[in-house]
Amino acid sequence: MQSAKPILLAEDDDIDAMTVKRALKELNVANQLVRKCDGEQALEYLREHEGPKPCLILLDLNMPKMNGLEFLEAIKADEKFRAIPVIALTTSGEQSDIIASFRLGVAGYMVKSVDYAQFLETMRVVDEYWSLSKMPESADPALDHELETLSQIENAVL
Repeated sequence: MQSAKPILLAEDDDIDAMTVKRALKELNVANQLVRKCDGEQALEYLREHEGPKPCLILLDLNMPKMNGLEFLEAIKADEKFRAIPVIALTTSGEQSDIIASFRLGVAGYMVKSVDYAQFLETMRVVDEYWSLSKMPESADPALDHELETLSQIENAVL
């Protein structure tokens, strides 16, 4: 990814958060990793943080207070945040969670592996994809809406 923008990790499990941090370090991802333990904290961070918005959100679905799907619904309804790509990084392989996540606009859905080597490979793919992917910087709500529509079409095709 390698940008000045942080990566937001919404993850309540300390071990999973440490695993993500370790994998990003091994992959030499220099972006700051900002961890929030639930959807409410993550949403508060997005709304109140003065610095640059995250280049990517890694989202666990099973969190207390506000779960990942509720968080996703809130940010995709807000024009200031809807263009931020979100990857569900979760233990849930349930079809209903996968379908709901894509309907709400996730850019990808990854089931966490208990095998670290496999998890590292998943994170390598995420890093490579987002390193190559170009996201426009825009304060134009009309452009953001068009981008969201294109993202939904792309996700529906995938």
